Formats: sequence, structure tokens, C-alpha cells
Amino acid sequence: MPRILVVEDEPAIAESLAYALSRDGFTVAIAGTLAAAARELPGTDLVVLDLMLPDGSGFDLLGRIRRGGATPAVIVLSSRDAEADRVAALETGADDYVTKPFSPREIVARVRAVLRRAATQVAAPAAAAPVSLALAVDAASRRAFVHGRPFELTRVEFDLLATMLGVPGRVLTRAELIERVWGEGFAITDRTIDTHVKALRRKVGDAGGSAAMIETVRGVGFRVGGDLPPEPR
Repeated sequence: MPRILVVEDEPAIAESLAYALSRDGFTVAIAGTLAAAARELPGTDLVVLDLMLPDGSGFDLLGRIRRGGATPAVIVLSSRDAEADRVAALETGADDYVTKPFSPREIVARVRAVLRRAATQVAAPAAAAPVSLALAVDAASRRAFVHGRPFELTRVEFDLLATMLGVPGRVLTRAELIERVWGEGFAITDRTIDTHVKALRRKVGDAGGSAAMIETVRGVGFRVGGDLPPEPR
């Protein structure tokens, strides 16, 4: 079974999460500080990460995980529910964001959903050398490209882009995106979808593309333009 690392400095919360996850069959380790979490990271499949820790911010560990190219999924736990905090966590590379208080059963369900999503590759164009479209993905290597140049995306951002590129020009509702990217029965709000799309647009623009290629159809959902401009010669 996957190995879960619970990074939480409140013993009652950490132990209740570890107990619930263990009962569900997961292997669980607990770390109460950033230093202890760094030692436990090797071999970890998913990190349940509190943002406020005695020796620093959980953002530091999240950034270290993503900058180092590490693959664990990350579910952030926080008592802060402001949109700015959610956006910051998701843009830094979190796969999910849960506000306190929460039930251990909810966390177990979210852990299962995030791991299921991580193990499932979204159907996408099969070309290994995408050279004809301004935006493209390679599903086998899970790499995204702007004008043939690779750029970095989080797991969720990649899956959203691959899903939209799989049906260019077609509008996908938020409900369809949730079903295709997160899976049936996963509780995701419209605001969370919008936050991920906003982060995706920003990264496309920073990589030299046009954020406008990912279009919002007001009141319906999102699409990648059916007539994507060709790569400059």
C-alpha cells in the first residue's frame, strides 16, 4: 500500500489521521517538524501537510518537494481559508487544500482520490514531439509544451491541460473537468477549478504562450481554442 507522511505538530490531530489512514490499509509515518518531515520524505507517496509548524512554514517543504522534482502528492491542511492562501498553496504545487476543522474520514477519502488521480494518466495526444501546436502535451512523459518548448506544471495543471487539449474547441463544464481530472464523487468546488485554471494560464503566459488560448465560456466552463496558432517558423 502507498506510504503516507502526516506532517502535523498537534499530536491529537496527527494521531487521529494516522489511525484513520492505517485502518484503511495505508503505511503511515508522522513528523511534527519540517526537519523530521525532510528525513521521512524518501519513499513517501503522499504528504498530508500542515502549513504552520514549529520550525517554519509548510510552504517551505512544499516548495522544496516541487523544486527537487520529487513526486509525492501533497494535501495541505490549514486553519486559513482565505482565497489567497488556497491560491498560494495550489500554485506552489499542492494537489489539494483542506481547511480545519475536518474529519479524518474526509482526509482518507481525499488521500484515496489524489492517489487515484496520480496513478491515472489522462488520455491526450500521443505525439512524442509536439511541434505543430502552440500548446501541446506528451502523455507518456507527462510534459507540457508551448511552441515546442517544455514548461513546468503541477500534476493537476497538467491533467487539466491534457483533458482540454484532448477535445480542442469543445467546452468542458466544471463538472466534466472534476469527473475527468479528479474522478467521480470527489468534492471540488468551482472556485478550486477556477484557481487551478488561473494558475495554468499564468504559467502558459510566463512560458511564452498566450493565456488567452485557454478560454473561459462564461456560465459554462473552459476550452482550449479549436484553432490554435501554429508554432512560429
